[in-house]
Amino acid sequence: MKLKNLYLIAGAIALSLSATPFIVNAQQMAQTATQVKQAHNGPFERLGLSEEQKTKIKEIRRNSRTQMDAVLTPEQKQQLEAAKQARQGQPRQQRGQGEGGKKGWASLNLTEEQKTKMREIRESEKNQIQAILTPQQQQQLKEFQDNMRSRRQKPNS
Repeated sequence: MKLKNLYLIAGAIALSLSATPFIVNAQQMAQTATQVKQAHNGPFERLGLSEEQKTKIKEIRRNSRTQMDAVLTPEQKQQLEAAKQARQGQPRQQRGQGEGGKKGWASLNLTEEQKTKMREIRESEKNQIQAILTPQQQQQLKEFQDNMRSRRQKPNS
């Protein structure tokens, strides 16, 4: 009887020791998935925004997109939509690091006037969002942007 209990205890210990690496791996993968999701949502996910701030930022971005859309010609809108559709089925890694939608915009051959208007719209969007953030959130955003700039400037090893 004592030998049977000893075997059961030894078996339970062996089972728990062999399962531990799987549990640790699952936890690490869950954390990585959360980090990837936050990275795709941009820096605002890390700022601890209130629901009111999130709503205002969405509205500001929506308005900016509408204004930018108004700057484009119908042909440019079609080109941008085609580039967007071509990217949608591709995993992010295949698109190239840091490209995002820039290739689509670069192919539009914007006039200098359009480029100027786009810069003004982006600057206005940035200023409006800054006005919504608390001083602490503004500092966190600045640190995040500085980190991103320094990462882009480092040569790939």
